[in-house]
Amino acid sequence: MSVPHVPPEPAPAAALAEPALRVRPLWTAALSLGTLAVFMAFFTPIQILLPDQLQQADPAHKAAALSWVTGAGALVSMVANPVAGALSDRTTSRFGRRRPWILGGALLGAAGLLLTAGEHTVAGILLGWCVAQAGLNGMFAGLTAPVADQVPVTQRAVVSGWTGICQSLGLVLGALLVTEAVTGTTTGYALTAVLTVALALPFVLAFPDPVLPREHRPARPRIGAFWVSPRRHPDFGWAWLTRFLINLGNSIGTLYLLYYLTDAVHRPDPAAGVLVLTAVYTVAALLTAIPSGVISDRTGRRRTLVLVSCVVMAAAALLLATVHTWPATVLAAAVLGAGFGVYLAVDQALVTQVLPAAADRAKDLGVINIANSAPQVLAPALAAPVLAHGGGYFGLYTLAALVTLAAGVLVRRVRSVA
Repeated sequence: MSVPHVPPEPAPAAALAEPALRVRPLWTAALSLGTLAVFMAFFTPIQILLPDQLQQADPAHKAAALSWVTGAGALVSMVANPVAGALSDRTTSRFGRRRPWILGGALLGAAGLLLTAGEHTVAGILLGWCVAQAGLNGMFAGLTAPVADQVPVTQRAVVSGWTGICQSLGLVLGALLVTEAVTGTTTGYALTAVLTVALALPFVLAFPDPVLPREHRPARPRIGAFWVSPRRHPDFGWAWLTRFLINLGNSIGTLYLLYYLTDAVHRPDPAAGVLVLTAVYTVAALLTAIPSGVISDRTGRRRTLVLVSCVVMAAAALLLATVHTWPATVLAAAVLGAGFGVYLAVDQALVTQVLPAAADRAKDLGVINIANSAPQVLAPALAAPVLAHGGGYFGLYTLAALVTLAAGVLVRRVRSVA
């Protein structure tokens, strides 16, 4: 009696294996440059270029126009990031899964920035910015996945610290470049577009990306695949909610910072004050991100450091709520930056350890990244009534502190990570 032939299971794909070899400093540096590029492209228009452009397009309704444009961009990012991540997970190119999306996203994002630069109506600017957001979020999906793909758990917080620093640097460096190195909104967009592509190239060209064999490609994504059940994957759900609340607190706290300096602190040049505070915040984050990553990787502890970061950031928000002076505001910026530096390093490492499946890393990280974008849409709806009827700036920054503390409490519900 013959025994029926059973085909062997496919050998595990290197692209889906848990990484064991430590990545080199040059790999981390190249990934960090790409991260710097995408965050410069995200924040430089929002900080400077879009407000200037919309002031020229519709000076009477510039604030409302900015809300519409940035809100539409945030909605696009909430869809584009997980969709691009899911498509990246299925990519079987000989160049790997992530590099085609990093380069393609950078090119589309740069094209969107140039399209935005050439528009003179609110509708045209909104359309161009949405195209830019679609491309940049495809690029971002490709840049976040390599940490889970190629970095061992014992090195992830340090690598995340470096990439996290570049998020903060992108905020400052982009602002300095478009205000000091060039003149004019169009030139600012063009410089940002060129840097977006140029800074992505070292990682795309110099470092191989494990190729996914076709037999290991995950199923074609459907709408339901973007729902990660918190009942089946509770740690993923708690990590998502923790990140959402931290970003919501941060968005509430920074949304009206220019008006806070004008109305509460009575700073003579509030716009310059915002730039000073951003620089102080960034330097403080630089000083805490890497040491926190080293401590977290050596001890294996993530949750405690996220809790510490939440307490520190909440303290900064309470300082803003109660003491409305310039020295206190500078101190609060330093404290907030120090806390956020700890968070940037440790939270990203924690998130990579609660992903449900290796085959869906980029898609699930895209779902996690919705927790970065959604607060940008929700924060104005929460902050405006609090500012008007809930105690002014005291109520606003107290709310930011409470939301941030809630995140620190909820991160303790993540059970699979120390």
